[in-house]
Amino acid sequence: MIRYAVKRLLYGLLVLLGVVTLVFFLFNILPGDPARMMLGQRADAESIEIINRDLGRDKPIGLQYLNYLNDLLPFSLHNADNPEHYFYLNPEKYAPYTRLVTLGSTTLVLKAPYLRRSYQSQRKVTDIISQAFPQTALLAVVAMAFALFLGILLGILSALHKDTFIDRATLVFSTLGMSLPSFFAAILIAWLFAYVLADFTHLNMFGNLYTVDDYGTGEYLDLKNLILPALTLGIRPLATLTQLTRNSMLEELSHDYIRTAKAKGLSYRRVVFHHALRNAMNPVVTSASGWLAGLLAGAVFVEYVFDWKGMGIVIVDGLDQYDFPVVMGTILFICVLLIAINLITDLLYALLDPRIRLQ
Repeated sequence: MIRYAVKRLLYGLLVLLGVVTLVFFLFNILPGDPARMMLGQRADAESIEIINRDLGRDKPIGLQYLNYLNDLLPFSLHNADNPEHYFYLNPEKYAPYTRLVTLGSTTLVLKAPYLRRSYQSQRKVTDIISQAFPQTALLAVVAMAFALFLGILLGILSALHKDTFIDRATLVFSTLGMSLPSFFAAILIAWLFAYVLADFTHLNMFGNLYTVDDYGTGEYLDLKNLILPALTLGIRPLATLTQLTRNSMLEELSHDYIRTAKAKGLSYRRVVFHHALRNAMNPVVTSASGWLAGLLAGAVFVEYVFDWKGMGIVIVDGLDQYDFPVVMGTILFICVLLIAINLITDLLYALLDPRIRLQ
């Protein structure tokens, strides 16, 4: 088990290194000058040069890449004699660290991964992410809970009423839900429930978890703003889980142990919910864990349409303002999150099924 865990961990680290490399070179060959974006179009050449030197963008691209890796790694180098180098830590400007080994003027230090600072606000990227991620996490969890509850319910009804109107209607709904683009679904749902039916639903087309009161004296929790984005984000996993539950239930109901349970005189409800449904949930739960990770990473369009202040808004604003450290840091954070969830899932599979460890 330990060997399998180490193997999966090394694989995840290699994937992360590949993503870091791709993200770095992609955003450093894009057109656009962050220094000019910070200073404005009337900035003089000397000021632009000073800003680029401070950002470390005056160095060769290969050295910039090594500098970026040094910032990200928990074990990195600090050179007290050369603080102008962007990748060497300045504890007052960047992040605190713990000295491990010192060789001359260079010290190996232990620190938290440093994602640098926003070009526009000068805030740490980690602070921006820590403020936005809880909003995205709440949205994803609520959307997944909605998809799980309704998807399992519709899947059971469809399986128990196979080849009836209920089954066919569920199939049409699932196909439509899986094929509907998130951006279009968000616009359609916002228009329908927050504009056409606004007098009945009393829902807002735009809004965040916290709303400033009418007098501007403070904020209050406004949970109704969560309804429409969670509904939109949950449509695709709902459609998938509905069909997965239906197919899994039909497969379980066809097994011999179900016929044996019926022959013993067990009630229909007990056979369905205690035996068939219990065994049918394994692939559903597996799919739900993968969908949750996907929702955490894929809420960009939904958040943008509903102006939900999460990771999606951070990414869109960062791209619009050429704020590359924010976009790069957000993408890497999402990547780490996906790798961690997949690693945990793989380890749980290995615990439940020893055959997986041999692969």
